[in-house]
Amino acid sequence: MTTPPPPERRSFTRAELESFRDALVPDLLPGPGQELRLLFVGINPGLWTAATSSHFAHPANRFYPALLQAGILERPISPSAGMTDADRDYLRSRGIGITNIVARATARASDLTADELRAGKAQLAALVRRTTPAVVAVAGITAYRTGWGLPKAVLGRQPEDLAGAELWVVPNPSGLNAHQTVATLAEAYAKPARAAGILT
Repeated sequence: MTTPPPPERRSFTRAELESFRDALVPDLLPGPGQELRLLFVGINPGLWTAATSSHFAHPANRFYPALLQAGILERPISPSAGMTDADRDYLRSRGIGITNIVARATARASDLTADELRAGKAQLAALVRRTTPAVVAVAGITAYRTGWGLPKAVLGRQPEDLAGAELWVVPNPSGLNAHQTVATLAEAYAKPARAAGILT
């Protein structure tokens, strides 16, 4: 597997990014003795995320700005050059974890197959049983509809839990999701955070 660049690196050539296609990005999960309150679930890693080994790392992604605006985070995180150990520890200390429905990196989520998303649902359920978060928030309604076989599902709290965790679907923070702003994402992300006890 290609080695991530040093933290000061903030741009990549197309060829460099392509070299990370199908790479895996480790989940961000609390360590021993740390409580997992809210597990955010991306669709799958993008190539920039794989290159930096940091979830939601593309500079155009609004995930961390939305968490900050919602009050879920109390200090900024800017992982486009790679998340620091202090950033990861801070997220863990807040009871936040991050994983994906599908583990392999692609240029776009549309590169995934329906079979991959359905298999990812089962793998996610196994992870939730093992880590016991209070709330799971899947960031992407289209992928959720496909993976869960629920073509009419809507954003928000879902009627059924996932492996004992309250299940929410929130908007995808990708810069490609032009219907959303940092403000609307912050509002959407605050709801599962309140359910998880991170916000009051």
